[in-house]
Order: sequence, then C-alpha cells, then structure tokens
Amino acid sequence: MQSIWTLPRVATALTGSSHLISAPRNCSVNGFRTISSICHKWSNYHLRSPHQNPSFHKNLLSSEISFKSTAQSQSRQGSTEGPNVILEYLDGTHEGVAVIGFNRPKAKNAVSKKMLAEMNEALDTLKFDNNLRVLIVRSHVPGVFCAGADLKERAKMAPSEVGSFVAGIRSIIQGFYNFPAPTIVALDGAALGGGLELSLSCDLRIASDTAKLGLTETKLAIIPGGGGTQNLPRIIGPALAKELIFTGRAIDGVEASRVGLANHSVPQNDAGDAAYQRCLELAAEIVTQGPVALRMAKAAINKGMGVDLASGLAYEEAYYAQVIPTKDRIEGLTAFREKRAPKYTGE
Repeated sequence: MQSIWTLPRVATALTGSSHLISAPRNCSVNGFRTISSICHKWSNYHLRSPHQNPSFHKNLLSSEISFKSTAQSQSRQGSTEGPNVILEYLDGTHEGVAVIGFNRPKAKNAVSKKMLAEMNEALDTLKFDNNLRVLIVRSHVPGVFCAGADLKERAKMAPSEVGSFVAGIRSIIQGFYNFPAPTIVALDGAALGGGLELSLSCDLRIASDTAKLGLTETKLAIIPGGGGTQNLPRIIGPALAKELIFTGRAIDGVEASRVGLANHSVPQNDAGDAAYQRCLELAAEIVTQGPVALRMAKAAINKGMGVDLASGLAYEEAYYAQVIPTKDRIEGLTAFREKRAPKYTGE
C-alpha cells in the first residue's frame, strides 16, 4: 500500500514538532485539513512513517471512511485551497522512493508564496532521510507540470518583495539540484519558465510526447531567473539553449528527448501520467543500488561538472573514499560472491 504525507503542520498540535502525518491514499486534498481532528485520538504517538509506528497507521486508516466523507463535504462546500504540495512515500518494489506532487489546479501549479514554503518544507524533511533512495517530482494536475511563478500574485507585490520572492524560487531550484539522492521529474504536461527551470535542476527528466517545455521569459521582457541561463546550456549546449531562450519557443517531449533535454519521451496514456509511470520504472531500477554509492556518485558528477578534469578526478577520488568504510560495500562483495541479491541498508 502507498501512503500520502501532507505538509501542513498539524502534527505540531499533537507532538510539539513538525513531523509529517500519514493520510489515506484516496482522500481528496481538501480532506487533509481535517487530519488533526482525526489524529487527536492518538496524540500520544510520534509518527514519522507508517513503518516506524504501525499501530498509529492502523488506527489512522480505520478513520478513512469519516475522513473521506469530511473531505467530500468540504469539497462540495467550496472550501479554501488545500495543500499545494503533497509528499508521498512508496513501498513494495518502490520502497525508498518518495514523490513530491504539485497540486494547485486553479493556477496550473504556478508557484505562489504558499507553494514555495511547502516545497521548502518537503525538501527539508526529505534531505535528512537516510533511507531515501530516489525522489520523484510530478504534478497531480492533468496537462500541466508547473507554469512557473504565479504572475498574478507577483503583480500585487511591492517592488521590494519581488526580489526576495525570485530569490526564494532560485533557492528552491538550487535545493533540488543539491538534493543528496537521485531526483527524477515527470513531465506529463506543460513546464514553462520557472517550471522548466525546476525540472532542469533534477537529475533525470522523463517527458510525455504531449508535454510542452520552454523558457518563455523573454516574451515578458525578462530573462530566466531560476538558473535557466546556466543549466539549459549545460544540458543541451549553448547554441541550442540560446535559440530556445531568444525565441521563447516551447518544444514537445519528443523534440526534448531528441535534443537531450529529456532522458526519455513516452507516448501519453489515457490517465495522463505516462511520464510518471516511466519514472516509477526507472526508480525501481535505481533503488536496488547501494544508497550511499548513489549519493556519492551524484555528488562526484555534480561537483566535477563545474571544474576542470583534474579537479573532477580529485572529487571522484574523495567521494570514492566515502564508500570504502561502509557496510554496504562489504555486503555488495559478499552478495556477489554468494551469487545472491545484496541487501543494502545505507550504512
């Protein structure tokens, strides 16, 4: 079974901390605001995941019917906007995979102050999880990944606020780039402006053939301000990056794969989540590898890309040294000798 974790700080009232609370998978977003009233019965529990506290998780799931009913009631009454970001931990063959999902349908996932804060909270929670092997970033809104910054909200900002807001977006994009575990982004819809910049900061990009990708800022008489002028040329080369930025042109997933902007392009399915499904397949391949090795390999590549070859090789040597004393390295050698699948623990 899969468990969705939301980001509102409801646990603060229960435990005095901001640990996240697990919620039933099939509840609507509006229902998440009722989780605190459901959880008061078990406020003596301190939950990080259903695996760490199965008793709490079992009790919480027993409230699923009333939880879902309340969510549907709130939805019919036109309640205020729920969480913009949903954090999900997967299990089974995807144990060790977390999914950050954008869920702001009325604004096509345009990044507002609220959404930015929730994204920061999700990353801050995940980056200290040593059991995490892969992070997937996706959209829960059909036909769109992220429309970039919320320009309607920005138009109401004072000039002094704009700079700090853009800096916040740049910081979250850098946060994805520096995230310790491998990251994969599912592009099942439009990723324009800051939405594409965010995807450029992830390690791997999977695009559906119907996705529309572009840095369109010059159409608004501005330039990409979230790393686009630096990351796009490093991925597809400076000449093509200049063409796409100068023209503000958006390309589809097939073209994105052809030019190297996307690792893979897949035909869109009826559910509209073909790219996400391909991400799950790719994540299932990655999670079987040594988690410490994955993090060190990513760090070596990222650090080495910004320096000369000799310095890059020095980084590689330094990060290789980090895996030598690990239990996982011994387990890998032992499993190879015994002709069995290794059981890595991240130690």
